[in-house]
Amino acid sequence: MNRSSDFRQKEVINISDGKRLGFVCDVEINLESGRLDAIVIPGEGRFFGLFGKADEYVIPWSKIKKIGEDIILVEFDERNVRRHFE
Repeated sequence: MNRSSDFRQKEVINISDGKRLGFVCDVEINLESGRLDAIVIPGEGRFFGLFGKADEYVIPWSKIKKIGEDIILVEFDERNVRRHFE
């Protein structure tokens, strides 16, 4: 079992193109079901999720292929991933 805080220590890699996306900065949880719906990763140019561009990748749980000790492998097309804008 993983805690949401455990995800922040894992680097996310897209296996579609081998790109390192960064580290998880947040998670989205469905409060009705109690399930994790998505992980959130700061967009390029952000520093620790605080400074830089205001967009983030929101990767649905269905796109997560493997959660390892240090990394999370995801498979998605960056053009189709949902982004948040502040």
